[in-house]
Amino acid sequence: MDLSNIRIPPAGLTGTLRLPRPTKALIVFVQGSGSSRFSPRTTLMAEAFHRRGFATLVFDLLTTAEERQPANAFDIPLLSARLAAALRWIAHEPAVACLPLGLLGTGTGAAAALVAAADGPRIGAVVSYGGRPDLAGQTIDEIRVPALLIVGGADDGILAHNRHVYARLRGRKDLRVIEGAGRWFSEPGALAEVVDHAALWFSRYLCPEMIGTQDIIPSDG
Repeated sequence: MDLSNIRIPPAGLTGTLRLPRPTKALIVFVQGSGSSRFSPRTTLMAEAFHRRGFATLVFDLLTTAEERQPANAFDIPLLSARLAAALRWIAHEPAVACLPLGLLGTGTGAAAALVAAADGPRIGAVVSYGGRPDLAGQTIDEIRVPALLIVGGADDGILAHNRHVYARLRGRKDLRVIEGAGRWFSEPGALAEVVDHAALWFSRYLCPEMIGTQDIIPSDG
């Protein structure tokens, strides 16, 4: 089932909800700076999750007018409030309200995802890829939800931020470095590796009873 052009109040954010059958869980894409729900990268990742049995909700945290002001992309309270509104919408949408729920954050959206994970008991797992989770500030110390951080090995600045966040996280956690990859994971095979790590993390913590041998990838601990 696909629901295109859904409207999330109060800002009227537009999104797309896709539910494969059967459905393991719902993954909410939390798009931050440098990403869009229309980007080829987002589309490829959503389709890869669908093939693994995950429903996806893809939407942008800012309106078109707000995106014209670059500072808004780094306004974590604003982005967090928009994500909270989307989570309220999910709670009242019969098709997905009862599904296990995970957040997939990128850019500054990763910080908003961590804020939501600290505030919302509904969140079962969080994955940040190429993100700025450090912008969640003191909230990082409050997070107990399983959190996976994925970073490109060639993205030195973002890698340093993520190593710092990883050291502060107190719940179940992992840091995966995609060797040779840059911020956008455009190198051959890099994005597929991101999806593999993320899908395994979500399977492990959102629907462990459904995990199969096809989901298992080597772990370095």
